[in-house]
Amino acid sequence: MIGSVIKALLSRVKKIYELRKYNPYTIAEYLRKQGMQVGDNCMIVPTYFSTEPYLIKIGNHVGVAQGVTFITHDGGPWIFRHEVPDLQVFGPIVIEDNCIIGQDSILFPNIRIGKNSIVGANSVVISDVPPDTIVMGVPARPFGSVSKYKEKCIERWNAQRPSDYVIEQGETWWNTKHFNKNREKLKHHLKELFKKELELG
Repeated sequence: MIGSVIKALLSRVKKIYELRKYNPYTIAEYLRKQGMQVGDNCMIVPTYFSTEPYLIKIGNHVGVAQGVTFITHDGGPWIFRHEVPDLQVFGPIVIEDNCIIGQDSILFPNIRIGKNSIVGANSVVISDVPPDTIVMGVPARPFGSVSKYKEKCIERWNAQRPSDYVIEQGETWWNTKHFNKNREKLKHHLKELFKKELELG
């Protein structure tokens, strides 16, 4: 018994050590080894994906925030096991291209999240999400369209963007040689912009 405990402990230590080699932009490589289908250009923070990772498919350019839980195994049949001792129920989770799954959301089995969709933080997704849709809540329900949200985001960024903010051709927010300077400019700009709201009353 002690030998099996030590073996399990060593296995966990090995896994923790291996996971340290990856970051949210490279973890897809590790997840593919576990049997998951993961597309390109993803940002995935969690490192554990259910007891059946091979039932999860993630498309291209998908963001999965911290604390997101993937459930591919329905635990409910537990209450029927006195009648059917080996009863198990499984289901896939599919996230199509260009989606973001908000922090601490829970994704249940047998769901498909359509292209260009947003799942708000702390949502519980129990049914399909149509493409180009924002969902949030418990259970997650449609909240609005992605196109309207995009317009609102651009409008807000244009109002909040520092005038001396520098991004050169082909660069992105994270992939720029000016990242640290831009972060500092943004910090001072936003503190000034929201000074009244941030003052202690």
